[in-house]
Amino acid sequence: MWFIFALISVVSWGIADLFYKMGTDPKDKYSHLKIVIMVGLVMGIHGFGYMIFNKISYNPINIIRYIPVTSMYILSMTIGYMGLRYIELSISSPLGNSSGAVAALLTFVFLGETMNTLQFSAVAIISVGMIILGFLERKENIIQNRVENRSVDNKYTISTMAIVFPILYCIIDGIGTFADAFYLDRVLTEAEANLSYEFTFMIVGIIAFIYLNFVKKESLSFGREKIKLYAAMFETLGQFFYVFAMAQNSIVTAPLVASYSIVSVVLSRIFLKEKLSKIQYAVIAAIMISIGILGME
Repeated sequence: MWFIFALISVVSWGIADLFYKMGTDPKDKYSHLKIVIMVGLVMGIHGFGYMIFNKISYNPINIIRYIPVTSMYILSMTIGYMGLRYIELSISSPLGNSSGAVAALLTFVFLGETMNTLQFSAVAIISVGMIILGFLERKENIIQNRVENRSVDNKYTISTMAIVFPILYCIIDGIGTFADAFYLDRVLTEAEANLSYEFTFMIVGIIAFIYLNFVKKESLSFGREKIKLYAAMFETLGQFFYVFAMAQNSIVTAPLVASYSIVSVVLSRIFLKEKLSKIQYAVIAAIMISIGILGME
């Protein structure tokens, strides 16, 4: 079942990425905080609902125990939200989600988990493919701007600072995923980990709401932030199934789920009216084949 759970996460997070980008205003310097608030709201509601519906007895101390993992996840996601103001989704998502390779390497070295040759090759293809997609997109964007002699929209500006955001996301999220594999194997159950993450995000969302409304005097209209709310819903759905997939097969799940950037790239072309080159289609095809290989045990 881990493979099905992982695929649900892939699709859900790919859709969430599209909504994140659509709901990001490059002129709104607090856009990332508004996303954090929405994600915290949805995760908090889901956490309490899941706990009550399944009659789970939850110990709040687990929030503290799971902080090494949740802090990495939430920090990386917030950095990712900030980066969406400056860089294309089809660049930031593949670059950022090469974190799966970081996590797989760390679990391989420190947790003693293993992959067969075919799976190792698939992980390598996914990881390298995502990086290639990012740089191909950057190259084509620059060429297109020169051909059309047009300036780049601020929302899609590519600069040194813009590239830093997905790189930081990659490193921090990779460390968080590695720590998650350790915790799910030796410290917390899947339900305890998921609830701890959702409640922590809820707390961070509340802090962000207080800061935005009472310190910065920036009003937040939930009616105007519906797209961010949709993103938060798909984010929460993906997170729920991700935890169970990680608990069953962390070393393969990490790079597989990171490939949700492929869904993000395709959706960005469909809904943001951008085109894929033949080389990009070839890379995506190779990654999708690799995902299939990872599903075979």
